[in-house]
Amino acid sequence: MQSQATYNYKVVRQFAIMTVVWGIVGMLVGVIVAAQLVWPELNFAEWFHFGRLRPLHTNAVIFAFGGCALFATSYYVVQRTNHVPLFAPKLASFTFWGWQLIIVLAAVTLPLGITTSKEYAELEWPIDILIAVVWVSYAIVFFGTIAKRKTSHIYVANWFYGAFIIAVALLHIVNSAAIPVSLTKSYSAYAGVQDAMIQWWYGHNAVGFFLTAGFLGMMYYFVPKQADRPVYSYRLSVVHFWALIFTYMWAGPHHLHYTALPDWTQSVGMIFSLILLAPSWGGMINGIMTLSGAWHKLRTDPILKFLITSLSFYGMSTFEGPMMSVKTVNALSHYTDWTVGHVHSGALGWVAMVSIGAIYYLLPRMYGKTEMYSTKLITTHFWIATIGVVLYIASMWIAGVMQGLMWRATNPDGTLTYSFVESVKASYPFWSIRLLGGVLFLGGMLLMFYNMVKTIAGQKAYSAPVVAPQAAHA
Repeated sequence: MQSQATYNYKVVRQFAIMTVVWGIVGMLVGVIVAAQLVWPELNFAEWFHFGRLRPLHTNAVIFAFGGCALFATSYYVVQRTNHVPLFAPKLASFTFWGWQLIIVLAAVTLPLGITTSKEYAELEWPIDILIAVVWVSYAIVFFGTIAKRKTSHIYVANWFYGAFIIAVALLHIVNSAAIPVSLTKSYSAYAGVQDAMIQWWYGHNAVGFFLTAGFLGMMYYFVPKQADRPVYSYRLSVVHFWALIFTYMWAGPHHLHYTALPDWTQSVGMIFSLILLAPSWGGMINGIMTLSGAWHKLRTDPILKFLITSLSFYGMSTFEGPMMSVKTVNALSHYTDWTVGHVHSGALGWVAMVSIGAIYYLLPRMYGKTEMYSTKLITTHFWIATIGVVLYIASMWIAGVMQGLMWRATNPDGTLTYSFVESVKASYPFWSIRLLGGVLFLGGMLLMFYNMVKTIAGQKAYSAPVVAPQAAHA
């Protein structure tokens, strides 16, 4: 008798566990660099300097923590919604070990100052090639699984995951094109303002596809599952998808206002950024309204608290982003801590919280259980994380607007009212509050790690049998 096929949970389990581990590592580095701004004497060694650790922090939280969350959830969702095990399981295993190797190489090279110095694309050319190989392997596994699906319908979460995989491959390969001069040094294939344009086409779409489209795929599966309700409007989800992926690609130039980039290009970036407000809020409303008829569950379900609060932060940061892209607003906000606040409103409030909610959903199911070791600890984690985010972004908003106003203030004779160092001194109290917010968020991740260890301790790895499409919903 032929044994029943099972879903491939091994690779999902590996990525889910490493999401928590890399989340702690990345956020710890973030807390260190926040502390270095409050206590500059912490910049005591070349490899421990703010300028070396800051790109390590961004790479660790985006590509290690966020990346592992995306791999884990996409591999789970694509199997469950298509009612088939993963295509090419050995290739899926390669994506796990390859991605961990990339993360370790980043953790070694960046503190050593081996960098291209391109935002979110700092890794040198040999690592870039490895990223491309792993990413193409990921695409083969993901789309191969969809190709052998047992359902005629492709659920919307897979559309978002698919778009994220294709777009990130395109962005990474084009932006990372370089001329190597040694194993650890290369020069960009582009020059001057063209290099800046391609970099921010990449940089903003790393936000648009890695940190938005991928996590919207997560939202469209885990919010309905945890709420036990169908998605509010399937039609809206399809409109949301097409409007978002078309518009996002054009928004990059808003990072280059008041630079050597042609003025019309800056304006195109601004206009598309403003248009982005519509699909972004359409997605947020669709997610939150999925709770229609189930709002009472928010009182007792901390995983839903994470997922729905993340959507609130998504709505807030996708309103703030288009507003900051308006040239007159940007004249005040550019180069200030307001931008840092905006980034973390999205990164901590939206990306981290939806990832945490999804991983809390996944982890027990990887071991044949229905819930985590402690629901109370999840609730505690939620409140610590939420207070941490609010302290972080509120302090950065205030500091940022203050900095912008101080830098542009002039005396009647046209001279500057404040020196730059006075704006730095005035920012100190807010940097201290930001540090406290970061410490709280990191503390929440440590609670999550404890809860995870207690959940999986002594448990056997579990693989669920593949369910026929007509027998049950994914």
